[in-house]
Amino acid sequence: MHNFKANFDKILSVLKSNCKDLFDQNGNFGFKIKKPKLSDIELSAMIITAEFLRIDSEKHLFRILYNTDFIKKIERSVYNKRKRSRADLLELIRAKLAHEFNEYEDYFIVDSMPLEVCEISRAARSTICKNDFETSPERGFCASKNMYYYGYKLHGICSVNGFFKASI
Repeated sequence: MHNFKANFDKILSVLKSNCKDLFDQNGNFGFKIKKPKLSDIELSAMIITAEFLRIDSEKHLFRILYNTDFIKKIERSVYNKRKRSRADLLELIRAKLAHEFNEYEDYFIVDSMPLEVCEISRAARSTICKNDFETSPERGFCASKNMYYYGYKLHGICSVNGFFKASI
């Protein structure tokens, strides 16, 4: 637990110093009729801390937080609901922090990988993501894996220090 609390405090201080324009004086994003026990900035720090520590299960996260002050502030179902509704806020925070950390970077690393929608043998009869012509998947070849695929090509851009700038 000490590891989670220490990382949470560090991430919360970074959010308070770099993303203070996204939140009001109470640490909430937007207007709230009823003030929540856990503010949006603390919730964002909790989500980012869990991702940083590679905790991908809410059950495991709440097992870690069981005898702490966090468990008194938010329930698991409320956490899930608020986490899903704040996906746009987390993307704003990610973009703002990426801009802050990559502001003086001159060099970036670009890597790509195939993102398969389905097997190449089923591509002709697949209807996945074919609603719009612009966003429909295509057939491609990945030279590094020496394979044909049906799907998308995912590109990730990060700085030399390891901070992600974007993924397209």
